[in-house]
Amino acid sequence: MHVYLQIPSLSHSLCLSFISSYLNTMGNFAANEGLSIFVILVWLGINIFLFVHFYLAFLVDRYYYTRVILGHALSWARAPAACLNFNCMLILLPVCRNLLSFLRGSIQYCSRTAARQLDRNLTFHKLLAYMIAFHTAIHIIAHLFNFERFMDSQLMINSSSLPYVLSQVGNGDNRSYLNPIRSNETNPTIVMFTTVAGLTGVVITLALILIITSSMEVIRRSYFEVFWFTHHLFIVFFIGLVLHGVGRIVRGQTAEDVKVHNPIECHHEFRSWGQNGTNCTVPVFAGNPPMTWKWVVGPMFLYLCERLVRFYRSQQKVVITKVVMHPSKTLELQMKKKGFKMEVGQYVFIQCPSISQLEWHPFTLTSAPEEDHFSVHIRIVGDWTQALYTACGGDKTVVLDAWTLPKMAIDGPFGTASEDVFRYEVVMLVGAGIGVTPFASVLKSVWYKHVQENKNVFTKKIYFYWLCPETQSFEWFSDLLQSLEKQMAEKEMSDFLSYNIYLTRWKEADADHIRVQFEAEDDPITGLKQKTCYGKPNWDNEFSTIATQHPGSKVGVFLCGPTALGASLSKQCLSHTESGTEFIFNKENF
Repeated sequence: MHVYLQIPSLSHSLCLSFISSYLNTMGNFAANEGLSIFVILVWLGINIFLFVHFYLAFLVDRYYYTRVILGHALSWARAPAACLNFNCMLILLPVCRNLLSFLRGSIQYCSRTAARQLDRNLTFHKLLAYMIAFHTAIHIIAHLFNFERFMDSQLMINSSSLPYVLSQVGNGDNRSYLNPIRSNETNPTIVMFTTVAGLTGVVITLALILIITSSMEVIRRSYFEVFWFTHHLFIVFFIGLVLHGVGRIVRGQTAEDVKVHNPIECHHEFRSWGQNGTNCTVPVFAGNPPMTWKWVVGPMFLYLCERLVRFYRSQQKVVITKVVMHPSKTLELQMKKKGFKMEVGQYVFIQCPSISQLEWHPFTLTSAPEEDHFSVHIRIVGDWTQALYTACGGDKTVVLDAWTLPKMAIDGPFGTASEDVFRYEVVMLVGAGIGVTPFASVLKSVWYKHVQENKNVFTKKIYFYWLCPETQSFEWFSDLLQSLEKQMAEKEMSDFLSYNIYLTRWKEADADHIRVQFEAEDDPITGLKQKTCYGKPNWDNEFSTIATQHPGSKVGVFLCGPTALGASLSKQCLSHTESGTEFIFNKENF
């Protein structure tokens, strides 16, 4: 009897525990992804609304005769066109870097969650591109049917059919016509390349295909120049987009003519239109005025201002004060520029005119705001970086004079998610390979703040994880960690920073060497007190440990690394809510 009474109590406790865990998980999900999902749903909702609204807008009486020839393909062409205008209005905004940096700095003090959404600008830019491609496909397919039906109605042998009669309207003055194919001696291909709408449509489509295909990850990573140059076809795309509707190829009855010629009543009497004894005049048709420019002129103006700001910045003098060639073929450039102010984790775009007058490449700043210079670490992995390496004397044994170093142009700095590091009491920093660069700035800055006894430092604990495939990847960063390790030990701050270095791929000879020296006081690879780990971290254990050690805290998780690792860490942030600990995921995007 005693056991029987305990079972409901136990079951009730488990239910409460499950509900509590579920609510915590949902709360954490809302904190991490809620606003993003809301923005995406609003964006999708506007797309659906525009599609339905403009689909129905071309089912009214004014376009009755147009539908006699084209059927519902008219609506299927015009509805995605409206969605194209909306998405093309938005697609330039996520790449206005200066505008986003301004907005981020303005709103982060009001809402950190809202500011974090701006760090996903490139993700939204890609979603807009996919949506544009989707609606473009529908628009093209619908117009292929429209051209075929226009041609068929012009070639009809039966002159007593309504589509044929409609195609002959306006043959005299060629003003009030409905069918843009004005002769039965032509074909849709000729119309496509001799009309404004057809020619610009072909140009727009080709430009869009090249832009999207060259943006694939494999091309962007391996052939950046191809990606960069083809992406600038967006100029051709927008010019064609604005001119596309100038020809007014989509036509319908004028609003005034519908009042005197009701198509529902008059379409049966098409044989006697305009004759004596009938109330039905010959219908008057006109094309719709171009509307696309009204959608895109604002963003195009903002983007033009963005480019002018970038040009002004590129003309400011930059002085290279120091060049360091690291053994792992990583080039460190220390530079100065008048008026340059940065925050931790920010990045700049660098141009070297002697290599290319057009190419700009993003690099994370590795210096701290407290230093009197700014620096970047550049891994030599492509043609442009190899050319920069050579220009800076990387392939020479002698030290180059300062005046022989190449001229540099800097655009930035620009804000990233890492700016928010010091807004969390507990921080997890995860860097993969060269992705450790923004955290060099963070670790340097936090040390300076503690040395200067800055009372505004909210952060009490940092967990640092560095994942590297090769031992060589440790070389340029290990000096910084050794310096921090020594200085924090002297200041009795050893507990402030916990770091874990993982060698995810190593050679058998290296492994044997490590096994022999593993008992040494310092790690044989990094020279640090903390031993190097092998393989990949067990993230479930790491998150559980941090959640247990910091109950009730908000933990900022910052990643600079591949998308797959980002997806894994994002899931861990959502699933670990032990003891009320809340994990907030932030990822660098370039």
